[in-house]
Amino acid sequence: MSVATTTSGSLPRTAALIEANAARSLADDGFTLLSTPEFETLTAQAVADVVERQRAAGVTLVGDGEFGKAMSNAVDYGAWWSYSFQRVSGLSLTEINAFNEPPVRSEPGAIRLTSFLDRRDRQRFPVVYAEAVEAGRTATAFPTTTGPLAYRGQDAVASDIRHLTAALRPGEQGFLTAIAPGSAARVRNDYYATDEEHIFAWADALREEYRAIVEAGLILQLDDPSLAENFDQISPEPSIADYQAFTKIRIDAINHAIAGLPKEQVRLHLCWGSWHGPHTTDIELKDILPVVLQANVGSISFEAGNVRHEHEFGAWADAAVPDDLVLVPGVVSHATNVVEHPELVAQRIRRFTDIVGADRVIASTDCGLGGRIHPDIAWAKLETLGAGARRA
Repeated sequence: MSVATTTSGSLPRTAALIEANAARSLADDGFTLLSTPEFETLTAQAVADVVERQRAAGVTLVGDGEFGKAMSNAVDYGAWWSYSFQRVSGLSLTEINAFNEPPVRSEPGAIRLTSFLDRRDRQRFPVVYAEAVEAGRTATAFPTTTGPLAYRGQDAVASDIRHLTAALRPGEQGFLTAIAPGSAARVRNDYYATDEEHIFAWADALREEYRAIVEAGLILQLDDPSLAENFDQISPEPSIADYQAFTKIRIDAINHAIAGLPKEQVRLHLCWGSWHGPHTTDIELKDILPVVLQANVGSISFEAGNVRHEHEFGAWADAAVPDDLVLVPGVVSHATNVVEHPELVAQRIRRFTDIVGADRVIASTDCGLGGRIHPDIAWAKLETLGAGARRA
C-alpha cells in the first residue's frame, strides 16, 4: 500500500481554457470576470480531464486544479488570491501606486507590512527581481477595502463544487482551495479601524465559502502563504516574538472562520511564496510552527522539497504536533525544472512517516504547479510523486 498523495492546488490550464478566460467580459467594478454557459461547459470538461489525469499520475486526493479561479488583466497577482476580490463586496480598484502608501493599520509591536515591491529579499537582489518579476507584471490597479466586506460568490463556489463533484468517482475524496483571511486581507484598508478588524471582517465574509465546500463533502484547503511570507514583507526585520504575535492574529482569524466545521475536512496550506527568487530572507519553520499548530485543522500542507527549507523537516519532530494532525509535506517542488527522482521523493516522504507514521502523511507538491513550470514538467513531477509514494 502506497502513501496517499495530493497536490497543493493549482495545475496547468489547457490552452483552450486560458484563451476562453482571456475572452471573458469584465463587470462594472473593473475586475470581476463574467461567466457564460459556454465557459461553464468548457470548465466542467477541463476539471473532469484534470481529475482523470491526476488519477493516472498516482494522485489519490484530487483537486480541480483551481480551474474555477481566474484573474483579470487589471489584477494579475495570482488567481489563488485575486479570485477572492471577485467574490467579496466592499472592494474598489485603486491605482497600483496607492498600495505603496501607508495603509490604515494597527499591529502588535508596531509591525507593519510594506509594499510587495519593498520585500527585503527584493532589496538584496534588486537586479534579479527587476528582471524576473517586473517583466511579467502587467497590473495597473489594486483592490482597496472601501466598505463593509460581504460574501457575494455563492454562484462561483457552487460552480467549483459542481464541477469537481461531477468528476469524482463514487466514494472518491476531493478538495477545493480557498484563500485564508490573513492572505485575503493583504489589500489596502481604507475602511476598518485596525488591521485586526480588517482581517476578521475577511474571516466573516469568507466563512460562507468555507462552509459550502465542507458541506459538499469536500476537503477545504485554506491557502495562507501570509503566515510565513509576511516576514519578508516587514522592514526592518521584526523580532521573532513580535512576528509570532502578528501571525497569531491570522491563526485566530482562521479558527474564527472555520468554527463549527469538522476539522478533518480542513487543510491549511502555508508556504514562503511560490515566486522564483532567492528567498534568503525567509523565516525559519521552527519560528512559526508553534503558532501555526494552534490552527484547528486536520492537516497542514507545507513546503518540504524547496531547497531553502528542505532541511527543516526536523522541526516537526521537535514540535508539539497534535496526535491527530496529518502532515502534507511537499516532496516535489515548483521551484526547479529538474524532475525529482522517485527515490528522492520516497526519502523525503520517509522523513515524515518516521515522525508521525505512514497513516498520517499525505505526500504533495510544495506549491501550485500551474504557471510556475512548463506543463509537461509539472505532469512529470506528479508522476514521480506517485512513483515515490509507492516506493515509500
